[in-house]
Amino acid sequence: MHASNPVKGSHGTDARQSIRYRRVWWNRAVRSALVATCLSLAACATKPLIPYSTDTPPLVLVPTSRAGVLDKRARFREIYCAVLEARGVTLPDYRPCEDALTRVGAEPAGTNVPVDLGQSRRHLIAVVVPGIGYDCFKTWLKSPGTVTKHLQQFGYDAIMLDVGGLSSSAHNARQIRDAIMAMQPPTDASRLVLVGYSKGAPDILEAVVAYPEIRSRVAAVVSVAGAVGGSPLANDAEQYQADLLRHFPGATCTSGDGGAVQSLRPETRKAWMAQNPLPPELRYYSLVTFPEPERISSILKSSYDKLSRVDARNDSQVIFYDQVVPGSTLVAYVNADHWALAVPVARTHTTIGSLFVTQNAYPREALTEALLRFVEEDLATSSK
Repeated sequence: MHASNPVKGSHGTDARQSIRYRRVWWNRAVRSALVATCLSLAACATKPLIPYSTDTPPLVLVPTSRAGVLDKRARFREIYCAVLEARGVTLPDYRPCEDALTRVGAEPAGTNVPVDLGQSRRHLIAVVVPGIGYDCFKTWLKSPGTVTKHLQQFGYDAIMLDVGGLSSSAHNARQIRDAIMAMQPPTDASRLVLVGYSKGAPDILEAVVAYPEIRSRVAAVVSVAGAVGGSPLANDAEQYQADLLRHFPGATCTSGDGGAVQSLRPETRKAWMAQNPLPPELRYYSLVTFPEPERISSILKSSYDKLSRVDARNDSQVIFYDQVVPGSTLVAYVNADHWALAVPVARTHTTIGSLFVTQNAYPREALTEALLRFVEEDLATSSK
């Protein structure tokens, strides 16, 4: 008996070492793939060309091509605060309203109009178009789907469209068109709210311009941390870096037409906007991420610092003014980094969250409910 113990202990030690080795390898693989989604390698921080400041006039500094943006942050704040207060800590990642939103410049006064938190009358459906590479890591992410479940309690709904995560905006615009036309057309007024997250925003804008047949089914278009004006990070990136996401654990994505990075370059986006006026019959909204610097996750610090060489008022991927759709309604400035707004990494991968995605917690369920309530109310009042 005594002689057998060292052998058993040795095997047990080897097994434990093997498990530790696989765990370390797995974490490194995941971390490398996560870094790839930042579209850039770590860069030495330099003094920002424009420093971080919430004293920024929110609309005056927006480029002149975006003139006519309507500021309705005050009403959205009233709705979002009401949702947060009513739902409270029953929803994940609760934050007080003042911490959930960033006050930038002189925010208009509130309306003091009561907020209706009952059932939706229009039964809006959020049709979400995700950002770059989402189809590569969605299996690993294992998103719990709590946003959709929450919305359905109040007569709303949400679906995620499958688009090419590594393809161009033109390629994905066709996929968006085909998906919308394949849906059962509503018997009443249009109910689809196209929500573009990150690169999903320009994908949607190209779709509504190129395919007029989908417009009658669309109630509104919303840019959520959208790369409407592109990102300077894409200027220093190449498609092969984005293609690293094909090696993400469990990834089944393809390179598609290989145009994702090119579609995100500011020159590409500005040229497209100059040549393609948006259809005036649709309503456009912009939900902008404008986080406090301490709200940037550790893994995103390098891309935040690199982008800060252009402007420190960024979410680690996109500068705040590049998220604004021309002629849209400004909904809010959200105190969350680019991933925290829409990608629940920390909820499903706690170790990754605690080590790398350190500021990923955000009340997304409450935010999405408030966004749809705001859009529904705004569409109703604007049509009167």
